[in-house]
Amino acid sequence: MSKIIVRADDLGYSKGINLGIAETVHNGIIKNVGVMVNMPETKNGLNLLKNDNICLGLHTNICAGYPLTNPKLIPSLTNSDGSFIKSKVFRESNTDLVNLDEVVLEIEAQYKKFVELVGEKPGYFEGHAVSSNNFIKGLSIVAQRHNLNFLGLPNWPESDAIKFKNTHLHAIMDSMGENYNPYKTLKKAALKTYNDNSYSMMICHPGYLDDYILNHSSLTIPRTQEVAMLTDSKVKEWLNDNKIELIKYTDL
Repeated sequence: MSKIIVRADDLGYSKGINLGIAETVHNGIIKNVGVMVNMPETKNGLNLLKNDNICLGLHTNICAGYPLTNPKLIPSLTNSDGSFIKSKVFRESNTDLVNLDEVVLEIEAQYKKFVELVGEKPGYFEGHAVSSNNFIKGLSIVAQRHNLNFLGLPNWPESDAIKFKNTHLHAIMDSMGENYNPYKTLKKAALKTYNDNSYSMMICHPGYLDDYILNHSSLTIPRTQEVAMLTDSKVKEWLNDNKIELIKYTDL
């Protein structure tokens, strides 16, 4: 039997995102959910999933909402009003804007907040949206400090492989591309085979669109498309027919 990880990112981003993710857990195939602990809707999102047997990860966020650290201590990450600098600014810069010492402070604060909210360490530990070398280094530092299951970023387009525990996961995320079809992406990920003991990992961002998301995120329609695919009974049937098992990070 083949195995695949299918993950939902961004719990806590907004009410609409929380409701969409909850739908994919309760009536769909999602068993892994990444939590943004610094957002106003985080507690509400966790309450929607409090009775579900899923793997919760820390989706460390340094580009949406406000930090948990005093903004004056992390000026490389924040605007004059104290909010996080948007991911677009990081992406468009020719240099790494993230200060390593500063980002470690915020990552540490978010890790402690996760433990406070969830009551245990995250099942996996990774970052949201910002492909900064110093951000990745900061995540690695905090992961080593607390013995966390760190999940880095793939070196796209050269490689999609990420080391995780004693195996490798092959990341597939097509939602930012043109003519996105989540059904095709899931089947591509699920049917892909590897010579070593590794697995496909489809990264999803399911959610419903509300005013906050429409004004703060560049990813919109693909979120609703993913809710539809992840809760489609025909998808469950296809996975069963093809003997594909949905697994959690904690299963590895």
